Amino acid sequence: MTHDAIVVGGSFAGLSAAMQLARARRDVLVVDAGLPRNRFADASHGFLGQDGRAPFDILREARRQLGAYPTVAFVEGEARDAWTEDGGFSVALNDGRTVRGRRLVLATGVADQLPDIPGLKPRWGATVLHCPYCHGYEARDRRLGVLASGAMDLHKAQMIPDWGPTILFSQGLPIDAETRDRLAARGVAIEEVPVVELLGDEPDLSGARLADGRVVAIEAIFASPTVRMASPLAQRLGCAFEDGPLGPLIAVDDWKATSVAGVFAAGDAARANHNATLASADGVLAGVGAHRSLIFD
Repeated sequence: MTHDAIVVGGSFAGLSAAMQLARARRDVLVVDAGLPRNRFADASHGFLGQDGRAPFDILREARRQLGAYPTVAFVEGEARDAWTEDGGFSVALNDGRTVRGRRLVLATGVADQLPDIPGLKPRWGATVLHCPYCHGYEARDRRLGVLASGAMDLHKAQMIPDWGPTILFSQGLPIDAETRDRLAARGVAIEEVPVVELLGDEPDLSGARLADGRVVAIEAIFASPTVRMASPLAQRLGCAFEDGPLGPLIAVDDWKATSVAGVFAAGDAARANHNATLASADGVLAGVGAHRSLIFD
């Protein structure tokens, strides 16, 4: 059987794409490994109508709603490879099966590459945070830190005081005089000695141990991990990439079409700004784009 579209990835972007195709009465197969990027977070915030709900609860309800459409099917598993074949695409699954579709939507996401600091990874999504708009409100009025790894963190450190008293751990990153003045104007303290360990009863955070042995009291810290593609499919298919601020991104146009005809990409793998609402919106565009291509291409 050849589906009208295969959507690889069953989180916010992928399910949103599948919804548009289902409502266009197209046969859609969703392949989902069940490992969304935000699985480490207890709740999703800033998502209109879903604020405070657990990500898996949101996805479970989305799947239930999609299940009401008779042209949608789900496969639990990992897509290991993909290639063009007979004017469409074949996708190899980890159970040995191969599925085929006329169009392919990659909502495969990214994997976070966290700084190698003891105590950081176990707190990821709880007291080690990435996005202040996603988690800043829940950390409000606590002693907050920012772990610098690039220029973006110097910008982020100027924002964090809106949520609580802030200290920037520069980790050896050069800070020019103008930026220091801006940080000072926002009340941000700067610690030049690197953080070597996070302390406290996990997942809580009580402090950061510095290379000189001192302990700085903090209760949450913002970090900016680099990212890599969570799936090899875009590369296997020959999709073009572009450089993002934290790692590579799949290059797409306004309708989320990649450089490979018939392949669309949505969500964190194809945008620099990562947010559940934006991922869902990307999925809508990719689903509509894929449907339009079935008609007009």
